[in-house]
Amino acid sequence: MISIGLSWREAIPCVALSFVIISIPIVLNGIAGSMYHVPFPVLSRSSWGFWGSYIPILSRVILAMFWFGIQTYNGAECVQQMITAIWPSFERFPNHIPASEGITSAALLSFFIFWVIQFPFLLMHPNTLRWLFLAKSIIVPICAIGMLIWAFKETGGGPIFSQKATLHGSARAWAFLASMTSTIGNYATLSVNIADFSRYSRVPHNRQLVQLALPIIFTFLAFIGIAVASATQTLYGGPAIWDPAIIISKWDNRAAKFFAAFAWGLASLGVNISANSVSAANDLTALFPRFVNIRRGQILCAVLGAWALVPWKILESAISFLNFMAAYAVFLGPIAAIMIVDFWIIHKTKLDIVAMYHPQSIYVYSHGVNMRAVVAFIIGVAPNLPGFIQAVNPKINAHGGTFLFDIAWLLGFVLTFVTYWVINLIWPATETILDKAVLPDDVYLHPERDWQTDSNGDMEKEKSHLGMGMTSVHSVHSVSA
Repeated sequence: MISIGLSWREAIPCVALSFVIISIPIVLNGIAGSMYHVPFPVLSRSSWGFWGSYIPILSRVILAMFWFGIQTYNGAECVQQMITAIWPSFERFPNHIPASEGITSAALLSFFIFWVIQFPFLLMHPNTLRWLFLAKSIIVPICAIGMLIWAFKETGGGPIFSQKATLHGSARAWAFLASMTSTIGNYATLSVNIADFSRYSRVPHNRQLVQLALPIIFTFLAFIGIAVASATQTLYGGPAIWDPAIIISKWDNRAAKFFAAFAWGLASLGVNISANSVSAANDLTALFPRFVNIRRGQILCAVLGAWALVPWKILESAISFLNFMAAYAVFLGPIAAIMIVDFWIIHKTKLDIVAMYHPQSIYVYSHGVNMRAVVAFIIGVAPNLPGFIQAVNPKINAHGGTFLFDIAWLLGFVLTFVTYWVINLIWPATETILDKAVLPDDVYLHPERDWQTDSNGDMEKEKSHLGMGMTSVHSVHSVSA
């Protein structure tokens, strides 16, 4: 934000406001996951239809794989600094890769090491990973605060804190909005797939409100980033350095270099699992349930994301491609809006967990697709497409479409929210409206019963149709697992 012309006094409120906005859908969709204990691909069937859910699932799995590779590269940079701290001559590691490939031999070796380090965590059950996130939540903030203290001790703040905005008038306002959209876009994925993690919650679903702490946490982290980057201008000259790995590479103290690189590498590992590998695995499991489970899905994501998509070429050659990645919020905003309206307003939190696992249930809609969601999604995405196309290919002039693109997530979310709500008022799917929810506890407490919820919410014995109904809690559990 500061690089494009905003001052730090504008950047900090922009981050705070962005996380206030994005934390709301994170909480709302997180509560849905913790109530029904199902992942995002299954939860989305209630709003999109059993087969229509493939639209948001495919959108999410592609993004997850790309970001897995990019985060692996970020972690590899930290591994390279850790090796250099132990073995200083690693800086002179002979390079046998042409410059056109966008990576050196040392960087490729570090990339492979970090990729291998991730594997044990990819094979763990998500419940076990709470210890990884606990360690991350302790170690990374300590490192960040340490770097903040270092920045003020060495420079007293640096020049960024006295730097004024270089943009004025409408350009300044649109830069603020574009920055806000970019910040929201970083966590737009979590607003859609938070159920992949909240499904494992052991506490009441209202505890998901803890996510509202995100604005405080990330505003503080943004301040740390500004302070440390400002210090680099004074210490090293030239433009501010915003990449922690590059800052660490300039330190002489080998112990400090190792532990700081370890902390940021741990941060990359945690992000890669929480935002990318587990999410991609859930999506792949939904797409290919006969062949893929959570572990296989994570391994497949690791192979495709880290190697087949060649992330160092993405980072080296295409600013437009990175714009495409950030612009994916164009699609995620409408998806989050549909899920929220459907769960909280249309169905009033009353869903049928058993029906969500049946292709011929109340969530069949029209041939398995809820056209209400598809129409609302198209209307929410369409206004942002011209700006999205220009972001991917700058040679195409979108004219005024770029202004809409600056507020892509907000515009897509609001348009889809209103459209989906209105369509359901005019054309309700009455067969999916229940008087009483079928919750996981209902099925576990009565495993001897066959469950089916009719449009009036009555529980009745299932008719013995092939492919209809789950005859016991064990079959529900096995499909969910």
